[in-house]
Amino acid sequence: MKSVLSCIQPTGDMHLGNYFGAVKNWVELQQKYKCFYGVVDYHAMTMPYSVDKLRNNTWELIFNLLAVGVKAENLFIQSLIPEHAELSWIFNCFCSYGQLTRMTQFKDKSQQVSETSKEQFISVGLLDYPVLQSADILIYKADYVPVGKDQEQHLELTRDIALRFNNSVRKEYFVLPDALYTDTPKIKSTADPSKKMSKSAGDKHFISLFQDEKSIRKQIKSAVTDVGDLKKGEMSEGVLNLFELLKASGGTEAYNSLMEDYNADNLKYVDLKEATANQLIDMTNEFKDNKVAIEKNKKDYKYMIKQSSGEIRKRAQQTVAEVKDLVGLMNVKFD
Repeated sequence: MKSVLSCIQPTGDMHLGNYFGAVKNWVELQQKYKCFYGVVDYHAMTMPYSVDKLRNNTWELIFNLLAVGVKAENLFIQSLIPEHAELSWIFNCFCSYGQLTRMTQFKDKSQQVSETSKEQFISVGLLDYPVLQSADILIYKADYVPVGKDQEQHLELTRDIALRFNNSVRKEYFVLPDALYTDTPKIKSTADPSKKMSKSAGDKHFISLFQDEKSIRKQIKSAVTDVGDLKKGEMSEGVLNLFELLKASGGTEAYNSLMEDYNADNLKYVDLKEATANQLIDMTNEFKDNKVAIEKNKKDYKYMIKQSSGEIRKRAQQTVAEVKDLVGLMNVKFD
């Protein structure tokens, strides 16, 4: 069975953009591949953060992932597998400084820190985290990595590091992972559909996956539809976003019917909003029920994830032991 690796930073609460953009796909991929899904708390340290929030957000995200259908045996917490950091250091010696400074996300996030932080402190971790990301992928010898267009550059770096390593040790040790492109909807803010759904923009700009029914209806009801002048036959970003939410949440029949109304110039936005809200509520009710059950047994689920991280770590330990042999480092032998 081919393997898939995908990771997510611990931001705590999960919104519809996170779910439809990545996590829904995680659940589906479990049926076809051997999956490794990581909550990467080391990565969350590269930007200014709160110690307590990091720990709490990590567990909150784990519980959310379990509630939407990610299997516990496929989940790990990055800091419970220190071999990620060890392999990252080795990979630093197979990656050039120039490659890291050209990474688009480093430039974007450096600017974000400069604009929002009084200290103007940009950590080495922010520059170096693509190498750790490469270690996250290669340590499990993943065949595929689900990526969006904004992550292609990081996957190319991973492939470059793997190829340079293989050439250096004169052995085809690492598989060069391929991108796994899937059809994921681009969910936008209902308050400003020109921007993607994001928690950092404020409460109006995202809908939590575990939000109560009343507030979901309120937010969809107040969603922006038409803004500015539109060309004939052009759908506004706000209306398109509502259609995307309706379709992504499983409302195919309502989507087709309302799209017919739109094409016939008979669409009433109130009908589109009502159908979208109803479908989102139907979808999220199951997740909320699952979350309640998990919350009642937090201790057991934490133990379960520590166990799964331990099992997954065995594979990481084997890789690092083999890598250290190949590059001339010392090994502590283990059974």
